[in-house]
Order: sequence, then C-alpha cells, then structure tokens
Amino acid sequence: MTSPLLTLSGVGKVFANGVEALSGIDLTVNRGEFLALLGASGCGKSTLLRLIAGLAEPTSGTVRWADAQHERSGRLGFVFQDPTLMPWASVADNVYLPLRLAGMSREDAKPRIEEALAAVDLGEFAGAMPRELSGGMRMRVSIARAVVTRPEILLLDEPFAALDEPTRFKLNEDLLHLWRRHKLTVIFVTHSVFESVFLAERVIVMKRRPGRIATEIAVPLPAERAAGLRMSAEFGALCRTVSERLALATEAAAA
Repeated sequence: MTSPLLTLSGVGKVFANGVEALSGIDLTVNRGEFLALLGASGCGKSTLLRLIAGLAEPTSGTVRWADAQHERSGRLGFVFQDPTLMPWASVADNVYLPLRLAGMSREDAKPRIEEALAAVDLGEFAGAMPRELSGGMRMRVSIARAVVTRPEILLLDEPFAALDEPTRFKLNEDLLHLWRRHKLTVIFVTHSVFESVFLAERVIVMKRRPGRIATEIAVPLPAERAAGLRMSAEFGALCRTVSERLALATEAAAA
C-alpha cells in the first residue's frame, strides 16, 4: 500500500511582475511512484517543480512533506533542462560537487561517486571533461550528480528535450531502471505525450493562464517497460487518450 510523501494544497504562485503562474494546485505524490507533469509551454510545470524543490516559495497554499526533514535536505535531487556542468572539472568532480558542499571528504565520497557513475553507465568516464562528452552523456552526468546524495525523491525538468530521439529513448529506459533499482519517487516534467506515457505511472495534465491541473490519468502499463512497448497497441491507445486530454486542456485554456 502506497503512502503520501508530499501534498500540495491550494498552491498558487504570482511572480513579482504580476504574472500568475499557478493557481489552486491540489496534488498528492505517493512514495515510490513515477509521476509526469505534462502540458504546453507556459503552463507552470517548471514553476511547480521549483516550488516542490524549495527553490521558490508559493504565494498561496502549502507544500507539505510527510517527513518535515525532506524539505531542502539531501534527500531531494534535481535535474535541470541543461546539464549545467562545470566545464573546468572532470566528470567525477562534477558528481562530487553536492557531497563536497555537504562537507564530505573526497576519500569518503569516492565510493558514492563510483556508484552514481556506474548507475548511469559512465564508470569509465570519471576522468573525462564535459567537452569530451556527447549531449546524452553530459545529461547522464547531471543525473549522477543528482542521485549521488542518495535522494528519496528525484525531480527532473524536461532533461531530455534537446536530445535526438534515439538518445532520448535510451535515457528514458535508463531512468526507469534507475527508478526501480533505487526505489525512488520521481516527478518528471515533459511536454511529450509519448515520453509521459512511457515513463509514468500517473500523468498530470496541466492547463495554463494560470497553470492548473486539468486532469490526471493512470498509466496501467507493466513496471518493466522495454523499448518494444512503444510499438504496442496498448501504448498507442494510452497515448491517444493522453493526447486528447491534453488537447482539451489546451483548448480550455485558450478559450
């Protein structure tokens, strides 16, 4: 039986320039689930993720953790749209960064760094520099940096949007493996219907002006999702359903 890890109640966000980014967000995130936030650009997906991460504060409503110690703790990892790696530092040093900031020595951190790089299949590239890596590999480093603290919840803000399709598909599959292996709770922001259905157990469809939750859709697919699943009739039917709900939410926001 799942239990709530995080509850958002009546959450709204108004920026200093007067733009209302979010309004009336009610959402419960359960322990160990993979949740996708899906919506068109400007619907507040990234803003919502930042509120959950504590990188911004809500103007109204509450973001409440089941365990108060989660908030702004090392038990939360964040992967941004851009890898944001330090170009002058090696792959290992980039992954070491959050542990160094937490006061852990390099010697004590070494097993954790090796474990995180192995989890994203980059164990042989610890000494490489970011400029020597492909875009997909740089994103893997960013994910390794996020999981090296051994977080319970992993937040990802459209991390694969700029990658070519084969690389994106492979990273989707790797992320699912990471989620299952480390028993993470994952909240993944995307504007891709296909990506949301392939990854998530539950898709939250958002509408904009201001950003609100239009609907949520359960994804009753097997936990083990191999590449061939994308060609199945069941996957196609779910994608059509989610696409239709997204179109309705977009039309309603534009009306």
